[in-house]
Amino acid sequence: MTAPEVPLLPDDAPDDARSHVGRRLRDVRSRAGVSVSELARRLGISTSAMSQIERGVMQPSVSRLIAITDALGIPLATVFGPGRADAPEDGAHGYAIARAADAAPLPLGGGVTFRRLAPGDSPGIDYFESVYPPGSTATGKDRLFRHEGYEVGEVVSGELTIDFTDEIVVLRPGDTISYPCDVPHRLHNTGSEPAVARWLIVHPDR
Repeated sequence: MTAPEVPLLPDDAPDDARSHVGRRLRDVRSRAGVSVSELARRLGISTSAMSQIERGVMQPSVSRLIAITDALGIPLATVFGPGRADAPEDGAHGYAIARAADAAPLPLGGGVTFRRLAPGDSPGIDYFESVYPPGSTATGKDRLFRHEGYEVGEVVSGELTIDFTDEIVVLRPGDTISYPCDVPHRLHNTGSEPAVARWLIVHPDR
């Protein structure tokens, strides 16, 4: 289920913050060989709306961003940019380390931000942190959405509410949750402080 985009970033937000998401989406769409009009058709939105997202005129909501990556058949983490990671020069130990300074938050509509946590490439999984300011939501009011994969999350601080079709779940620090992503749901913050959570989305077929 899709929803309208949530409000834009503030007018005084830096230009690079306003356009970063759109620039990334344009790059991955181009690499996938999909035109703007074709992607808009897959999403059920106008070509103009998709163009505005890519130009940074409109910031996509969480649900729209995930719908776009699903439509392109790419991991959500692809939009976060290259997973810069440090590793031993000889590569013998087979590990990667991502430094905190290299994990810049990705601004989305309504003030929500995502931040990549997985170092380097992580085929088949998206591991990231989300921050929902008070009053923010993943999608339009009272709209549930679904996407691909299986999701596991833990709330680090604040209070995060998840609406399902027949139930509302409130998560507080230390609480964890898991569910198939094709179960209709909506994440939002009804508390008085930012809700910080860490998420693992598993894509068995990617």
